[in-house]
Amino acid sequence: MGITGLNHITLAVADVERSVTFYRDLLGCAVRALWADGAYLEAGALWLCLSRDDEARVVAHPDYTHIAFSVSEADYGMLHARIAQACTIWKHNKSEGASTYFLDPDGHRLEIHVGSLDTRLRHYRANPAKGVRVLDP
Repeated sequence: MGITGLNHITLAVADVERSVTFYRDLLGCAVRALWADGAYLEAGALWLCLSRDDEARVVAHPDYTHIAFSVSEADYGMLHARIAQACTIWKHNKSEGASTYFLDPDGHRLEIHVGSLDTRLRHYRANPAKGVRVLDP
């Protein structure tokens, strides 16, 4: 018995319209529902909720916590270029798989990433580093 996966992510935002525009027009999320103080968007199997909040952050959290979105290798270059032009980049990639780390309009730390858990584990099996011990299920 345990969890079966990720159900949804809710992000507190200062301006719903601005955030919908960002996630829809820049990242390509599909808008599924809108209301005065929020929106439901879809990115692949991910359900993303944007919720207007007077306490929404105005700067990025100082820690490494972030949300990584999957992107195909074929689409990565074009999306990276759009993001790099429109967003603040908060980290440069040093790990397996192409990644771009950027901030949304409310300072949430985001990433687009080419790869999966399987590709990451294959990388560490072939290139043991950082003391990573890959465990088989």
